[in-house]
Amino acid sequence: MKVMERVRAVLKKERKKRTEGGHPWVFASEIERMDGEGRPGQLVDVVNHQGRYLATGYWNPASQITVRIISYKPVEAMDEAFFAERFRQCAQHRSRFVSGEDCRLVYGEADFLPGLIVDRFGGVLVIQVLTLGMEAHREALVNALVSVFEPKGIYERSDVSVRKLEGLEERTGVLYGDCPRIIEIRENGLLMEVDIVEGQKTGYFFDQRENRASIEPLMRGWGGRSGIKLARRQREELPAGAEAVEQELGGAAGNDTGAAQAPEVLVPVNANGKVVTFPYWDGATVLECFAHTGSFTLHACKYGAKKVTCLDVSEHAIETARRNVARNGFEDRVEFVVADAFEYLRMQVKGQEERAERARAGAEGAAKTDTSKALGGGGRTWDVVILDPPAFAKTKGAVAGAVRGYKDINLQGLKLVNEGGYLVTASCSYHMQPDLFLETIQAAAADAGKILRLIEWRAAGKDHPQIMGVSEGHYLKFAIFEVRSRS
Repeated sequence: MKVMERVRAVLKKERKKRTEGGHPWVFASEIERMDGEGRPGQLVDVVNHQGRYLATGYWNPASQITVRIISYKPVEAMDEAFFAERFRQCAQHRSRFVSGEDCRLVYGEADFLPGLIVDRFGGVLVIQVLTLGMEAHREALVNALVSVFEPKGIYERSDVSVRKLEGLEERTGVLYGDCPRIIEIRENGLLMEVDIVEGQKTGYFFDQRENRASIEPLMRGWGGRSGIKLARRQREELPAGAEAVEQELGGAAGNDTGAAQAPEVLVPVNANGKVVTFPYWDGATVLECFAHTGSFTLHACKYGAKKVTCLDVSEHAIETARRNVARNGFEDRVEFVVADAFEYLRMQVKGQEERAERARAGAEGAAKTDTSKALGGGGRTWDVVILDPPAFAKTKGAVAGAVRGYKDINLQGLKLVNEGGYLVTASCSYHMQPDLFLETIQAAAADAGKILRLIEWRAAGKDHPQIMGVSEGHYLKFAIFEVRSRS
């Protein structure tokens, strides 16, 4: 196919062949020269030092990422037809892998649309235009979004600092139609609200959808630790409320429709032989830190958690989490804490240590302890501790500090997991590479005197595909560890 005549970015002979490997960025240091004249934001052809065509992208000479690739075949223009075809491909992928309409529709480079993010909440699209090349084609892309997705409205959340690196100002506002500030979405059968105006990023983090669902096996199987076991009792002897528990356990009891009327049924009883009527007697106690709008809290409750502590430093985030918990009917199982996660975890660990010291006070040879002194706060532990902090390393130079932060938060979290319980931990810092993240968790476990078993290792969801060979897209690390004491 004949390549159209346009400005060409001629790459250096001695460069690494990243473009041939499918990497969507061409850095200024890789370019030998630009042949021809053009304006920033327009399309250029990328060729090797021999003039052989490699790809087409848009360019910004003011950015270190000088060319962003949109195609490995010649493209005539980034017009409405171009965007419409790409959006249809995005929709086809999501229809195969994502249940429901609420999802990330466009994920930048991974959808061959670098610099563009589109999330769909209900019938409203929220977009981020991150680069000069996308900014230059704003009208065409918005028109294509309207024609392909037929949204009720399109709202822009391009209030991100990366635009400054492209020579652009931050901007937000309605681009099309009706865009209510608060939108209700459904994820994994749960209802939650999204604030598209004041919420973080586009308003919600879809990338953890499958990860949130993955905690389901952790939420049940804890009743035995409280001395609760299943036993057979005469139906007529059951106390009020026991029937609900029996129905909850219908499958476990082996009851079918006919057997439900049998005089003897299987019910949970405590160590004293009394029937337990609380329906979530087998559920985990859970701590979610950095809860944002309480998405992990909601999933924990859905899957049977007994009690969840939902913590975030933002009062606004906790108020949103309260409403989300209420709209799903989980109020009786959730407590809310507005606090700094680091300080809260340290307080609980300190309380543990004080209680352990008090318990040792009467032991032979133990140092004397003033038992008249009131114990401080804290000292709580949980079956499952969930840590989903914001990015600690937004630049390469911040990695050392991030390692300290991740080690500290996981060290404290590990100390608060009940024996044989689970640590659920994540990092969304791209610069915190997977191996380094795992090494940091292991170092925290060593200091905490814990042995970890890796149960699950995950990344972003299927609406956040990853281009092989593009490590920059592999930002999210998500792990579930079983936690045991070393001694």
